[in-house]
Amino acid sequence: MEEPMAEDVAAQRERLMEGLRIYGGHYTELSRRFAAWLGLHSTDATALLEIAAAEERGAPLSPARLSERISLSSGATTALLNRLEAGGHIARSREHTDRRVVTLRGGAHIQERADEFFGPLAVRLDVATASYPPELLERFESFVADLNATMDAHLGDLAREEAAGTADGV
Repeated sequence: MEEPMAEDVAAQRERLMEGLRIYGGHYTELSRRFAAWLGLHSTDATALLEIAAAEERGAPLSPARLSERISLSSGATTALLNRLEAGGHIARSREHTDRRVVTLRGGAHIQERADEFFGPLAVRLDVATASYPPELLERFESFVADLNATMDAHLGDLAREEAAGTADGV
């Protein structure tokens, strides 16, 4: 059995990265449509999705963590949370033993609306992945985790470069 040539492997990696870029574009479009469906700005809907997903994982977000997740300043995040809270979409609570820590919770209707909107896609994605054996899915999980760690490191480098440029007056 012949080993794949380096050019073939490079082309395969390029196709894979292009497929992931397209998937990211689809996710962005789906998020935009979810926002329109809710009658919200896309950033507000993205924040709601982050809050709901964190709750589903059993690790609710703080405002600071949400700010990091959606790349907003603390002031912009506060304004966003004020809008979402006034609209009844979220609640801020102090559940931690350290009463200074604020926890973000989505309103019950948000999870219901997200399930209504994303439910059909979840079924389709489940069908699409059902034919893959668990061992391969584990490898995909590792692969995606490696890609995310690489992107996080690169974004961290960019943030440090931007901060250094700002500090130097550049």
